[in-house]
Amino acid sequence: MTPSFSLFLALRYLKPKRTFLSVITLVSITGVMLGITVLILVISVMTGFEQELRRKVIGFDAHVLVCAPGQNIMENWASTASELEKIDGVSAAAPFVQGPVLIEFSQRRAAPKIRGIDLQKEQKVTDLQQFIIAGKLALDGNQTILGSELARSLGVRVGDLITVYSPGNIGELMGEIERVESSKDDAKNLAGLKELILPTELEVSGIFESGRYLYDSEFLLVPLHIGQELYALGNGIHGLSVKTRAPYEAPAIAESIRRDLSRPAFVTTWIDMNKQLFDAIKMERQVMFFLLMFIILVAAFGIMNTLITVTVQKTREIGVMKALGAKVWQIIGVFLFQGIVVGVFGTLTGLLAGISLVQYRNEVSDWLASTLNIEVFPASVYQFSEIPAEIVPSDVAIICSSAFVICTIAALIPAWFAARLDPVKALRYD
Repeated sequence: MTPSFSLFLALRYLKPKRTFLSVITLVSITGVMLGITVLILVISVMTGFEQELRRKVIGFDAHVLVCAPGQNIMENWASTASELEKIDGVSAAAPFVQGPVLIEFSQRRAAPKIRGIDLQKEQKVTDLQQFIIAGKLALDGNQTILGSELARSLGVRVGDLITVYSPGNIGELMGEIERVESSKDDAKNLAGLKELILPTELEVSGIFESGRYLYDSEFLLVPLHIGQELYALGNGIHGLSVKTRAPYEAPAIAESIRRDLSRPAFVTTWIDMNKQLFDAIKMERQVMFFLLMFIILVAAFGIMNTLITVTVQKTREIGVMKALGAKVWQIIGVFLFQGIVVGVFGTLTGLLAGISLVQYRNEVSDWLASTLNIEVFPASVYQFSEIPAEIVPSDVAIICSSAFVICTIAALIPAWFAARLDPVKALRYD
C-alpha cells in the first residue's frame, strides 16, 4: 500500500457515489473560506486605515517640534531655526505660536486653539494647500483659516468676521482690575482696562479639513504676529516646527537635534505626539485578528466532527484495511488527507474571495448603502470618502498558513483514533 492509496481513499470518502461533493464536505470548505475571507478583508481595511491616517498626520503635523524647555518663550528663534536647518536630516524649520483662545460669531462661542504661523515658512514644513476645502490659503493682515468642524459649529463661511479673545493677558487683566478698584482716577484706569480686554477681529479667508476631527474642530490658523499679539510674546514664539527628509526617521533625527543644538530644548516627534492613537489601532488590529480566527476554529471543529462521523461509519473498512496489512501511518493518512484537502480548497477559495472583496470593497459598500441602506463605512464618522485598504503579503501568509495548520491539526486527532482501532473488534460484529 503506497501513500497514493491513502489519498485515493480520502478523496473517495469526500466524494459520495451519486453527487460531485458531499454536503458535509461543502459546509467544511465554506466555513474555512468564510473565515479566511473575513480575516483578509478586516485586516486589510484596518491596515489601510492606519496607513491612511499616518499619511494624513504626516501631511498636517510637523515631523518634529522643538520648544523651549519648561514651557518658556523661545527668544532669538531665527538663529535657532538656522542652526536646526544645518543638522543632518532636517529640511526646514518654521516658527509657531499655539494656545487656547475664545472666539465668537453671531452669538455663538467656542474655545479652540490658535496656531500662529509664518505662512511662507510653514509651507516648507507642511503642505497646507492640500487641506483647503473652501476659500484660499492666505494669512495676510488680520485673516484666519478655520477647521471645517469648527466653522460648521459656528456657522462661519469664507469672508465672515470672527471675534477672538485671548487668555494670554489674563494676569495683566486681573492686576489692572485690582488697580482700578483701589484708584480714584477711574476714567483713566478704565481706559487702560478696556485696551487689555479689547478683542481682535479676524476675517475668514479659508476653511481646511485635515481628516482628523480633533484638528478640524479645535484649530484655527492665524498669522504669526497675531498669535504673538494675543499672547503678548513680543518677538518670541512657543516653538519651531521641523520637517525631516524621512518622516519615519524622525526619532533618530530628534536625538541628533537634542545632541547638536547649542541651547537646551524640548524635542518631540509626530510619532510621540500620536503614539496613543497608533497604539490603539495596533491593539484593535491584533484583537480583531484573534477574534476572527475563531471563525476558522469553528470550521476546524466542523472538520473534526465530519471525520469522527466518517470514522464511526467506516469502522468495518478500517478493520479490513488493518487486517490486510495497512500500517498505522497509512490509516492516519486517509483521514489526515481529508482534512488537508478541505484546508487547501477552503484556503484557496477564501484567499481569492478575500482579495476580490478587498479590490471591490467600495463597490460592495455602495451597493449595500443603495440597496439595503446599510452604511458600512460612513464618511461623516471616519472622514474618508472611500474605504482605505492595503493588502500586506505577510499578513495574508500568516492568515492562510494558520488556517491550513488548524485544519490539519483538526483532522489529525480523529485520524489518530481511527488508526488505533483493533481490527478484531472492528470486524467482530460484522
